Amino acid sequence: MTDNPADEPARKTATSRTKPPEVRLDELMGAAEALFLEKGVDATTISEITEAAGVAKGTFYVYFPSKQEMLIALGERYVRQFLQALDEAIGACAPDDWVGRLRAWIHTNVATYLRTYRVHDIVFTHPHHHAREGHTENDVVQQLQRILQAGAAAGAWKLDNPSMTALLIYAGVHCATDDAILSKLSDSSAFARGISDAYLRMLGVAPSRGNRP
Repeated sequence: MTDNPADEPARKTATSRTKPPEVRLDELMGAAEALFLEKGVDATTISEITEAAGVAKGTFYVYFPSKQEMLIALGERYVRQFLQALDEAIGACAPDDWVGRLRAWIHTNVATYLRTYRVHDIVFTHPHHHAREGHTENDVVQQLQRILQAGAAAGAWKLDNPSMTALLIYAGVHCATDDAILSKLSDSSAFARGISDAYLRMLGVAPSRGNRP
């Protein structure tokens, strides 16, 4: 017995309905991200997003009241994925290796930003996003601040103001990486090492082969 081609759309719809909501949401957001990268946010329609995700148009509104709300959710997903990459890199260091942890934070920031900056620019520089709000509450900055505070408490470096230092390092790393993007840098290893060496010197730590990845 052969399948009836006319039944194919119905099978696809039935399959999509059986997916868990979190899987369907992830596929919807993935389809939107790909289209935003290809066409831009304003040129992408909700119909195109749902068609690419293989769901009915009404499914979009189950999760998002508008395309702008989806853009906010994409920004939150970007931060979660960025933090996960940082957590994994930091977690690979010895618990008392504060120099290594700082280097891992800087190197992973550079590598991840270089790899994902096009998505970053969509979700954080679109007119509907206020990029200057909330730096001190930024989870990535707070993660760095915890490294700086713990390293200072352990005697790895001397530091009077971990909060301000975290902001300066965060801003400097991303500003330097923007320059690397403009220069079309392909290998970030030596570049990131130079940045981490500079910040270690600022913290009064002499970079050495023993604390360089």
